[in-house]
Amino acid sequence: MKTTMDIDDDLFIATKAAAARRRTTMKAIIEHALRREINPGEDMAAEEPATCYKTSKHGLPVLKKSDEADIRSETIYQMMEDEGI
Repeated sequence: MKTTMDIDDDLFIATKAAAARRRTTMKAIIEHALRREINPGEDMAAEEPATCYKTSKHGLPVLKKSDEADIRSETIYQMMEDEGI
């Protein structure tokens, strides 16, 4: 569904910059933030935990320390996409 909203200029710029840094879209960031706000703790807890990472309180993937982990850029980008980041 499409909608129009007025967003503070500084917040808009910060969101756009965060999306660029995370290689995602503003839409994904806003949807993720709204889900966390509407259902705090529920969206992350409902998902099965991944084997090589956990989700921080800010919704970002944090790699778990492991000798067996084979982490590559593609893995990290996939985790970010899975988390809506």
